Amino acid sequence: MGRLTGGDPSLLRRINSAVVLHALRGSQTPTLTELVHSTGLSRPTVEGVIEGLTESRLVVEAPAEPGDARKQGRPARRFRFHAEAGHLLGIEIGAHQVRAVLSDLSGQLLGSLGHDVAEAASADDRLDRVRGTVAELLRKCGVARSTLWAVGVGSPGIVEADGAVRLSTALPGWTGLPLGERLQRSFRCPVLVENDANVAAVAEHWKGVGMGTDDMVFVLAGLSPGAGSLIGGRLHRGFGGAAGEIGALHLLGQEVTPEHLLSTTGTPLHPLDESAVARVFALAKGGDVQAKEAVDRYLRRLVHDVAALVLALDPELVVIGGWAAGLDGVLEPLRDQLARYCLRPPEVTLSALGQEAIATGALRLALDHVEEQLFAVEQTSLPRR
Repeated sequence: MGRLTGGDPSLLRRINSAVVLHALRGSQTPTLTELVHSTGLSRPTVEGVIEGLTESRLVVEAPAEPGDARKQGRPARRFRFHAEAGHLLGIEIGAHQVRAVLSDLSGQLLGSLGHDVAEAASADDRLDRVRGTVAELLRKCGVARSTLWAVGVGSPGIVEADGAVRLSTALPGWTGLPLGERLQRSFRCPVLVENDANVAAVAEHWKGVGMGTDDMVFVLAGLSPGAGSLIGGRLHRGFGGAAGEIGALHLLGQEVTPEHLLSTTGTPLHPLDESAVARVFALAKGGDVQAKEAVDRYLRRLVHDVAALVLALDPELVVIGGWAAGLDGVLEPLRDQLARYCLRPPEVTLSALGQEAIATGALRLALDHVEEQLFAVEQTSLPRR
């Protein structure tokens, strides 16, 4: 495409189209006159834009409202954003489960589905489980794969901009996996891959306890915690996508590994998985002295890791998610120690989205991509149905 100038008619059309579409998405079913008032554009311009958006199926005519009746002539025409023109998919790929959520183009949830997967599953088997889950969800919702406009994916590990996993210790065969490329083979639309803690932070900011909070940290608290951060309302990935990998802080002066940290016998805890850890916490709750000591060690480590991040970023809010969010007593030690170490202690609370956080954030990733295309001034390449 050649260079655009200020008087380029195609540029003006795209600007006007974006303005009208934005107004439609922010309203219920406005009339043409209401769109003229809300956009500041002339009536002929709005009429032309509506005609173009209708042809592309992004806008449809809405039923008249009771108060629209006129003494003479037919009621004023109303229009709405055609959210059903396409669909978005959010996918979580975890150690123990894969989950998919489906929405229309407005982000309205249409369905979700999750399936267990073995922790020791190979990369190929795990991806097969993802494909099967997606296919089942689409059938369940009666949605054709061809109507997908974007797919977002949340995965453990350090994720490159192209969707490749540079490093992941959580999943077998995941390090070096061209995840975005592998998944792209199953879809005709863009596939966007991001770290799981990062998309969980995005989810809480969108639909969880972080709504209205632009500086926040989401801690995905597990055996090796990770974190996603929003600074000024924008996701902070770091130079290479490794921001928030606080699980590696034990290498800096706290050499005890998670296997020793949660051991109740003095020997490493094997296998180190969530069920084994859950047993340790259950024993601690029942009064077992060694288990209580193990839990205390775990909480101290978590406090240490979160405090380092809080001191660096000064967030307004810290959200605790992941399986550890369900553990008794995880919030008070965090609050007490952050108040002790931090110049301005943040609010600390549990995730509102629970096990849906990662898939929901992945969905938001897809929605952000589509919105960037819908409201872009430059030429877009969204699917035409």
